[in-house]
Amino acid sequence: MPKPSSPQPHTQRKARGRPKVASADERRAGIVEAARRLFLAEGYGRTTMSEVAAHCHASKRTLYELFPSKTDLLAAVIEQHRTSMLALPGDYEGLGLCEALERIFQVDIDEAADEERAAFLSLTIVEAAQFPEVGEMMRRLGGQRAHALLAEWMEGEKKAGRLFVDDTASAARILMDMMFGAVVTKTGTAAEWPGLEARKDYMRRCIRIFVHGTGRPDQT
Repeated sequence: MPKPSSPQPHTQRKARGRPKVASADERRAGIVEAARRLFLAEGYGRTTMSEVAAHCHASKRTLYELFPSKTDLLAAVIEQHRTSMLALPGDYEGLGLCEALERIFQVDIDEAADEERAAFLSLTIVEAAQFPEVGEMMRRLGGQRAHALLAEWMEGEKKAGRLFVDDTASAARILMDMMFGAVVTKTGTAAEWPGLEARKDYMRRCIRIFVHGTGRPDQT
């Protein structure tokens, strides 16, 4: 009587599912990043919405659904840029003032990100001379919004008894002038430093002076 044949190994086929569809937030982030890179490479004025759509492999319909105009797209890029300059809102509870401010101003950013940050600042300064909406949006969504967020954080630190200033709005403006002045000049050119580490050291000194002051306790 013949032996029953052994069952042949069964190779399962991997089920083929639908390709992952990017969420609206992912599509939006991809478009903003593509626009940022095109603005840096070609300038805001020379970049078209068609180029942005092609660069991020999106249809023009999708692009206009998310960003009805190029100024809407610029606003999103500026908001993204602001977070690279000032990491607020954020949770810095448990940190000393100096360490918290170093993280908020992202002093330890890497060289590539630092170059992109400075390049975008320079771009907006140059483009604002030709396109007033660039300067207006940079002030409103960049500088003014960053100032409001920093003043709000400082107010929280003041109420918690960790910061002693009479006017948090003025204190926030003073510190922003100190810190951002180390990144780029008002002419749109990067400030001259012997190297990134030298600038980081300068920014840390700005923070220490802001937090600790310069006068002896018995003389202030």
